[in-house]
Amino acid sequence: MHAFDTAVALQSVGEGTYAGRTSPPYNNMVGPFGGITAATFIRAIELHPECQGTPVSLTVNFAGPVAEGDFEISARPVRTNRSNQHWYLELTQNGSVATTATAVFGSRRETWDDIEATVPDVPSPADTNQGGLPDAIAWAQNYEMRFVKGALSDQESTDSTETLWIRDTPPRPMDFAALTSMTDVFYPRIFQRLGKYVPAGTITLTTHYFATPEDLEQHSGGYVLGTARARRFHRGYFDQTAELWTEGGILLATSHQVVYYKV
Repeated sequence: MHAFDTAVALQSVGEGTYAGRTSPPYNNMVGPFGGITAATFIRAIELHPECQGTPVSLTVNFAGPVAEGDFEISARPVRTNRSNQHWYLELTQNGSVATTATAVFGSRRETWDDIEATVPDVPSPADTNQGGLPDAIAWAQNYEMRFVKGALSDQESTDSTETLWIRDTPPRPMDFAALTSMTDVFYPRIFQRLGKYVPAGTITLTTHYFATPEDLEQHSGGYVLGTARARRFHRGYFDQTAELWTEGGILLATSHQVVYYKV
């Protein structure tokens, strides 16, 4: 089994309740990688017998640290409409809530279509050198990273934009859980601006999905082009907005998060 599938594996232990366990290969500097936690919420909904449609939106609020070890996720459909379904989820450990989430799943239909976002003009993955993050950041070792712009360094920068090609290593076919995890692969933008590590962590992460199952099947195990930037660093918090594209220029998802920092 691929390390990613092991990390998001869940076992039903009751109606809408699933047991899981944190996975050391997806640890962050403190606790599990936030992307894998978000992906596990998507997997919980997908396993639920009342699930309808595919992901449209997911918001994860990291209420407290997730400790290494066992956890439970409760997933409850709050309301099901004709075209969308609303969910509320909690991740608990030892009776305490560590993370909460809300999600919207929906049934997509053929309709008028257009896009205003523009895919970044970048070299192909083959023409971009492979890089990465330090070995101490365990989760990053599960991804092949090819930085076009914003590779981690010890130099201050006036620009917070990070752009890179990324895919699972070893490669695996893309699904919604894996796409969810990739929305959080960007290291904290303040590291790039200051050229050094400072205490920082995501408080809330929202992902908006545009990909259909057909898009993901066509993409398979190819590279994803990710780009992210912050807009303001202010009094201990900064935002981050990101886009994930296929090599063929299809926008798969966008993400938006708020991160705390201490300097």
